[in-house]
Amino acid sequence: MRKAFICPTKYVQGEDELLNLGYFVRTFGKKALLIAHKDDVARVQAKLDATAAKFKIEFITAPFLGECSRQQVAALKAVSKENRCACTIGLGGGKAIDTAKCVAEGNNLIIVPTIAATDAPTSHSAVLYTPEGAFDDYAYFKQNPSVVLIDTTVIANAPVRFLVSGMGDALSTYFEARANTKSYANVNAGLPCGFREGKAGPAKGTKAAFALATLCYESLLEDGYKAKVACENKVITPALESIIETNILLSGLGFESGGLAAAHAIHDGLTVLEETHKMYHGEKVAFGTICQLVLENAPLEEIEEVINFCLLVGLPVCLADLGVQDIGDRLMTVAEKACIPEESVHSMPFPVTAKDVAAAILAADKLGAEYKDSACCC
Repeated sequence: MRKAFICPTKYVQGEDELLNLGYFVRTFGKKALLIAHKDDVARVQAKLDATAAKFKIEFITAPFLGECSRQQVAALKAVSKENRCACTIGLGGGKAIDTAKCVAEGNNLIIVPTIAATDAPTSHSAVLYTPEGAFDDYAYFKQNPSVVLIDTTVIANAPVRFLVSGMGDALSTYFEARANTKSYANVNAGLPCGFREGKAGPAKGTKAAFALATLCYESLLEDGYKAKVACENKVITPALESIIETNILLSGLGFESGGLAAAHAIHDGLTVLEETHKMYHGEKVAFGTICQLVLENAPLEEIEEVINFCLLVGLPVCLADLGVQDIGDRLMTVAEKACIPEESVHSMPFPVTAKDVAAAILAADKLGAEYKDSACCC
């Protein structure tokens, strides 16, 4: 059996860690292409100036228009080549990070998240969009980022909703990895650059990945609410540091080397509902996790534990929480999108149909609403 586990070369997390960014740039050279939205740069400009001066490096900047599009990537590649940049830095949220991955193509890449909203920073994949923001394609690279650098001071000062959304994304990690372990499904770690051309075969998850996914869930239950309180007050505590690591590192390694399943597929299905477009990725994944547990007929105690965690930190537990007041005839449209042939729902350890997913969504919605009402009454 072929197994695979992949990860970034180095992960560093700490207070004011951005002040050390120049050190990591110098391991490649003296010039770095900095890909970031101007607002994110403004938030950390003083630290960027300080690290550039201390380590005698130069940040080359170019306009980032906010979408990870083929046109944007091509333009930034040209800037990097013209300025002979030794490495690429993706600073900010998901779009800037994915754009940096596409520009670097697996070479000399430093990722600097300014929010802990998803587990994408550590991965070797990116999502391409059109300049108008419509989905284009997935991109996979020969290796994960060279460095993932987390400044916890920056994360602590970001809006708390980002941190909570990251917990929603991380919440699915254990349950999806568990499903992949049971089904012996292939995982993203076995999909290197060139896989589509047949240069390497798929691979199963490792015991290491499942152990990290398990720790991810345990850390959420232990520190999730405490971390939310810390972030609300813009202070760094051991619990906040734990959840930043959980959202980014544990969930990132867990999903990529442990596998995705129904939770993320149902998230993808929910995107056909216009009302959900204002919701963050992790918020939809959290509800998708409850749906997955219903789909696999998990013990009621486990479903209750997940719903209660969501209620505690402020994650959606029913369709109304996602802005969907009446799903009606659109339920099957959501379910059918979640079950297209390439979706991760087929990594579940049993056959899944659109009818099964529709039933799970409806039951999960009712369960979540009932627990929410019960909690409000208390």
